[in-house]
Amino acid sequence: MKRLAMCLCFLAAQAFAQEKSESHELLGQFGGRTALIYLYTTDRPDGSARVTGEYIVLPTLQQRFLEGERSKQLGVTFLREGNSPIFYGRPETATLQGTWSGGAFRGGRYAPGGQPRERFEFSGIFPSMEGYGAAVRCETAEGRYSATLAYAVEGGKLRSFEWRSKVSPAEHSCNVAGLEQRSSEGGLRFASGGCSVSLRNLGEFVRVTAGGCAALCGSQGYLEPVLVDRRGSCQLLRPQAR
Repeated sequence: MKRLAMCLCFLAAQAFAQEKSESHELLGQFGGRTALIYLYTTDRPDGSARVTGEYIVLPTLQQRFLEGERSKQLGVTFLREGNSPIFYGRPETATLQGTWSGGAFRGGRYAPGGQPRERFEFSGIFPSMEGYGAAVRCETAEGRYSATLAYAVEGGKLRSFEWRSKVSPAEHSCNVAGLEQRSSEGGLRFASGGCSVSLRNLGEFVRVTAGGCAALCGSQGYLEPVLVDRRGSCQLLRPQAR
């Protein structure tokens, strides 16, 4: 009996070790609406994958949550869409049905009754920013958080960069500056030490995000992702589940 229990534990550990989880960020269109979609996959022993995630429609920042699966053959994918990340006992708002393979997710979005609503196509390849140029200086604030972002880029080359934020009432702050350009595909990346800032072209917006910058922030300080429009105005990337 003891040997049987040990074998079962070993097999369970093997199955767990074989599970592979990945995250994917794709840019594309729902009909004529630009959107970002984030998908998280966990491989199953039979070769299929459980899929969860969400998408954000730009520029309304409307957010919807996703849950479903992708088959082993041809990447056939079926995702339920909802207003909440908790699907159990809640009605779905739509379904996404299509194929996800080779870094592209294509198909249709359907109403709960099965009526087709719109086609969609997403890709993990983001537009190049080799020729990007802008001089941006803007302020963003919401709730206890406020920030100032200033950068200059000419022909895809960084000239200057500074990003400051503050969280009230304790005034915990971040101050990111003195970054150097690093190679990057599908965008621009600036870094110093472990702190990295990325710019990605989302069509009507450039998204600015930071990672690994905790050493440059107070204990409760942070940097929220920002969307920069073509006029140089900024808004916080805070999705709204509507």
